[in-house]
Amino acid sequence: MDLLNRVMIAGRLTRDPEVRETASGKSVAELSLAMDPPGGGKSRADREQSSKDDSIFVDVVVWEQTAETAREYLKKGSAILIEGRLRMDCWEDRETGKLRRKLKVAGERMRFLNLAPARSDGDRSQDQPQDRAETSRGISR
Repeated sequence: MDLLNRVMIAGRLTRDPEVRETASGKSVAELSLAMDPPGGGKSRADREQSSKDDSIFVDVVVWEQTAETAREYLKKGSAILIEGRLRMDCWEDRETGKLRRKLKVAGERMRFLNLAPARSDGDRSQDQPQDRAETSRGISR
């Protein structure tokens, strides 16, 4: 039985995208997205006074053209929407030898969100593609 595995999340990058190439030459970018929990009727002022512990942080991996677009147009504080699927990464901890796991989002589509800048220094919002607000590419390795 095939079960549904779809995710849509929107938030701001907590750091610049980390883009690298695989041994086979494919680009891969790792993004870290921060989201506020649903407001629950709180005003913006109340949400700003809330503890930083309320924020949700999600790691996202995008491949090929989407990774290149992330490298070119995104920076810390950029607001984006990601569509994709959940993926479990597993590895053995080098120090303890224990099996470690981390849930990530394998991003399949990325859309720039036109929100007010998160910060004013080095604003590159002018650089975002005007006619290419969305990029998508199947995830393959």
